[in-house]
Amino acid sequence: MTRKADQTLDCKGLSCPMPILKLAGTMKKMKKGEVLELLGTDPGSKGDIPAWCKKTGNEFLGVEEEQGFNRFYIKCNK
Repeated sequence: MTRKADQTLDCKGLSCPMPILKLAGTMKKMKKGEVLELLGTDPGSKGDIPAWCKKTGNEFLGVEEEQGFNRFYIKCNK
């Protein structure tokens, strides 16, 4: 089940801290209520992205495992 996202950020092949840095930069440009889909292969992102959301006040909507990568969904609450 793929969710509806307003924007997609491809971070496949990037390792920590790049997915979080790119996520932070992209979220700054998004409007409140918009949803970002982040595609990533870094196993650390499974813990890092929910933690980043909690720290920044954005909403972690979930993760879907695909063949070889993950889809993370984050709602902008700022």
